[in-house]
Amino acid sequence: MPCQQDADIHEGRLYFGRWWVLRNISDLIESYLKQILQNSPGGVVEIQRSELADKFSCVPSQINYVISTRFTLEKGYYVESKRGGGGYIRIQRVDLPSLDAVQKHIRQTIGDRIDQTTAEGLIYQLRETGYLTEREAHILNTAISREVLTIRLPQRDEIRARLLKSTLLTLLAK
Repeated sequence: MPCQQDADIHEGRLYFGRWWVLRNISDLIESYLKQILQNSPGGVVEIQRSELADKFSCVPSQINYVISTRFTLEKGYYVESKRGGGGYIRIQRVDLPSLDAVQKHIRQTIGDRIDQTTAEGLIYQLRETGYLTEREAHILNTAISREVLTIRLPQRDEIRARLLKSTLLTLLAK
């Protein structure tokens, strides 16, 4: 079968030269977005979730599913999303930083102690870039909260740092 870049997408079908190939909706959306990315200058595309859902006659949550599972940082994409009336999804093809660089960033950011706001910001950043799942981020945020670490400062920030650093480095080694 010809390569993906030779594809033309129309009405839920993928056209390869002289063959129409039926595919599932997630594959079609993924192919469509990759085609747009390939043809866009700078490898960046900005889309409206609702417009894309209309184009493929699906619900916006289907678009969310495709974006969150097929356009991850591990797969070489950075996704930025803004919800609301003027909301958009911006997908950019990127070179992934090495795991060593991310681990170094964690060690530098955390250090010997870390306050709750900074820790939550780091967890958010790792979640948004795909290094943590939503579930992992939620568990970490709960574990490092002042409601759980009910000891006085500065020991609370020191324990939070040791807990967060060891847990993140273990999760990223998966």
